[in-house]
Amino acid sequence: MESELHSIGELARASGLGVGTLRYYDGAEVLTPAWVDPQTGYRWYRPGQLADARLLARLRRVGLPLAGIRAVLGAAPGSGEARRVLDAHLRRLEDGLTDARRELSLIRAMTDQREQPMTTDPADPAELRLTVPAEGLAAALDAVRFAVGGDPEVPALAGVLFEPDGPVLRLVATDRYRMALAEVPATGGPTGHPVAGTIVPTPLVDALRALLGPGTAEVSLTLGGGGGGGGGGGGRVRAEAGGHRIEGTALDFDYPDHRALTRLEPEHRITLPAAELRAAVEAGATRTLPSGPHGAECEVTVLTLTGDGRLAVAADPAAEDFRLAVNRDFLLDALGAGRPEQLVLELGGPIAPLAIRTPGRSGTFSVLMPVRLPEPHEPHERPDRPGPQQRPEPS
Repeated sequence: MESELHSIGELARASGLGVGTLRYYDGAEVLTPAWVDPQTGYRWYRPGQLADARLLARLRRVGLPLAGIRAVLGAAPGSGEARRVLDAHLRRLEDGLTDARRELSLIRAMTDQREQPMTTDPADPAELRLTVPAEGLAAALDAVRFAVGGDPEVPALAGVLFEPDGPVLRLVATDRYRMALAEVPATGGPTGHPVAGTIVPTPLVDALRALLGPGTAEVSLTLGGGGGGGGGGGGRVRAEAGGHRIEGTALDFDYPDHRALTRLEPEHRITLPAAELRAAVEAGATRTLPSGPHGAECEVTVLTLTGDGRLAVAADPAAEDFRLAVNRDFLLDALGAGRPEQLVLELGGPIAPLAIRTPGRSGTFSVLMPVRLPEPHEPHERPDRPGPQQRPEPS
């Protein structure tokens, strides 16, 4: 019999697998020898097993898990099971590479900032006076107000960053789980050098929004100077419009750098009506996960893509190849901010932020941080509302 079989050493040399590796796969019942000598314990393999060993070596090189290797080698001819396993593994590799590229891009941006920090020009005036259209400022405030932080442990986020940038005034709000940005045309802004932003506290933001009533054409803003390149620095904030004036003190903190979080490299861009997506999220299934501030449990919506590229709310996330989980309430807030009719959603991998944009307003968008979905065996995942899968059509 031995003359018709290959020893384990011969199979190792012919396949490129080590002897110890072949013993491991024997114990794992993936590639078992045709015969084991009861006296010596030597393993012997049929000539036909050489092809399986060579295939096994290639599957190991591409990182296919043990269960996948077992499924490929055990697949019935013509069943298509081996191809399905390999296709699923390829998608996982591609998703992982995309996520790694995105993270490395953010890391490069963050290291560049450490090496070349933004500084305020000594020539910056103590005060900066801007003129902005009232309607545009009202729309910008409506687009970012929902994302203002309320955690007393992070007081720097309890307001909106007003950041002059050449011909525009950029507004930024974040509570660390979501971020919203909006731009409005401005005259009188700085040119040629960066200027620190001013954190306008939430009560003053709301008072400013109330000042922007119908019939008001322009708003005169005076922002106090000082602070570092990340925003803040205190000072006075004054707004005058329609014969009325409000004034208050800016928050004297450094605002987190928003640029690194908004350098996104999405893999998918989907345009669809805001009302249809809102209806799908409201009626769709959710999961309850510790995704809120301080680990509080919140309802989570899992977005996925259908085979024809449409956006869907997943009824069974475990059955989907692409899954992006976000806090449901945060998502609904972002969909309603500014009352857009159309939306552009930019999706990356499962650990990439979700960007929600309004067509035609490139500087106005929201970013939601993803929620990690636990594996099915993890005990803290609890299905909540099993709704039908909703599939809004792209426009």
